[in-house]
Amino acid sequence: MDAAVGSTTRWELYRVLAEPVRLRLLALAAEEELAIGELAVLLSESQPNISRHVAPLKAAGLVLARKQGTRALVRIAEAASADPVVADALASGRALCESDGSLSRIADVLRERDRVAREFFAQAPAKDAAVFEPADATAAYVAALARLLPNRRLAVDAGTGDGGLLDVLAPAFERVVAVDRSEAQLDRARARVAARGYENVKLLKSELGAAELREHVGEGADVVFASRLLHHAPRPVDLVKQLARLARPGAAIVVIDYERHDDESMRDEADLWLGFEPAELGGFAAAAGLEDIEVVRLPSAWCGRGRDAHLPWQVLIARCSSTSSKESSPSVGSRGSSVRRTLVKEGKGK
Repeated sequence: MDAAVGSTTRWELYRVLAEPVRLRLLALAAEEELAIGELAVLLSESQPNISRHVAPLKAAGLVLARKQGTRALVRIAEAASADPVVADALASGRALCESDGSLSRIADVLRERDRVAREFFAQAPAKDAAVFEPADATAAYVAALARLLPNRRLAVDAGTGDGGLLDVLAPAFERVVAVDRSEAQLDRARARVAARGYENVKLLKSELGAAELREHVGEGADVVFASRLLHHAPRPVDLVKQLARLARPGAAIVVIDYERHDDESMRDEADLWLGFEPAELGGFAAAAGLEDIEVVRLPSAWCGRGRDAHLPWQVLIARCSSTSSKESSPSVGSRGSSVRRTLVKEGKGK
């Protein structure tokens, strides 16, 4: 049982759970980690009123709240439902949410998260955005180094965007499947592929879970990459699971994304999440059944010259099990403690 729940006297616990709004809030927080604003929409309450109801639940150890920039996200405390009183309250709250429809509307909240990113990336780029500078000698160096890789038959570039990662993947792998759900972004990637003369790249408009993509991947990729994609995902853990399903047993999953930061202006770039703690990334990988999980911080000098160059970048590297099914989804805590975190020092390699 959570320490806070255990230290709460019974009459205080009954008092906290005597309010129907709190019962519904608790049930929703048990279903999905939700922002205060999202809970306000689901419960048809004002945000200040939701915050007032969260406070006693948090004080009693029933929910956890974490900050993401100016947003507060609420989820149930994992051990809280072990208390029989709380378990009964959850059942009552869930029944209330089923009755008023708020439970089923969680899916609408997740779709709304996704809509922001879809509309942002569906915008046509500026007229000069598809003009690429002549490639330097980096591709030649990558091609030479790639011969040292034991498995380089197929790479998947999930959320390829303008295809920037293809300048590394195309020279290194025999075949690359680059997928994006935005036609506008794929147009930019096509311009890059044409300018570079990449004949081993297949560009595909598809969702990551689509059957068409699975057909192109076949038995699975040797490496699946997702560069700066995770912070756009409505549920990041689900995206990591989708990446894992595209890989063959023993293959690597590589996710490049931001560490936690407080730059709210990045929401103008359709960023749903202001980065992730290294332990969060490791938890996503563990929940996807991945092994040998390592999170590496990247030096700022390696992060390009884009609008996000000032943010702290990190990379998650993990492997699909060579023995267990990809569909296995252990709890975050079961492997999260085995995550290795490495700091790549400024100006130096590991």
